[in-house]
Amino acid sequence: MSRIYQHTKVTILSIAVVAIMCAALPGSVALQSASAQRMNSRQAQAERASVDRGTVARAESYTRDRFNYFTETPRGASVASVNRPRAEALHAIDAGLAELFAAARRNNYRARVHYSDYIVFIARADRTRDSTGAYSPDMAFDATYYAGSVYDKGGYIYAAGMVSSYSPAALVVAEHERDWGRMTNVVRYEGEHLVLYHNDRRRFQETADHSRGGAHPILK
Repeated sequence: MSRIYQHTKVTILSIAVVAIMCAALPGSVALQSASAQRMNSRQAQAERASVDRGTVARAESYTRDRFNYFTETPRGASVASVNRPRAEALHAIDAGLAELFAAARRNNYRARVHYSDYIVFIARADRTRDSTGAYSPDMAFDATYYAGSVYDKGGYIYAAGMVSSYSPAALVVAEHERDWGRMTNVVRYEGEHLVLYHNDRRRFQETADHSRGGAHPILK
């Protein structure tokens, strides 16, 4: 999905976070110092992985996750993840971007066709199986623009990925434990919105909202 949604976990997590913060407020200076050290560590990791702090904060606001691990794929895309990403996940990201770049070049698009152009966030999945029981790691988002569409599951939708930022180019995918080909497809499909945004704004507008029809792959 290319549009940005509020996460359905917001209400539950907001309550939990407030409770933790209230309990922590009377804490000692040592606790505050430890917290500051963790924040500094996360900032340093993000800088090493060339991930802008504002981009991380934006992705976290959509998913309500904390991206604590920062690294790069073998081919140079930046990755931020809720857990230490598996090697298979990093290779799946590279494979998805490779397919994306090949499709972009077939359409004579030249902007955002380098691995270093991309940031991929790996978020926690809200479900791991779809309604048929098939393995399907997806994130849950408020239906918003998809309300009343075939994607609407009663006020929310499930999506395997989303675009979290157009500049820099960043996307979010649900954490996978297997079926790496599916993860490859999610990266390629979400990346299509980013390629179109930077190369063909008219086509981007026509295909950004799947509630009006259309599906991936967009770039043949």
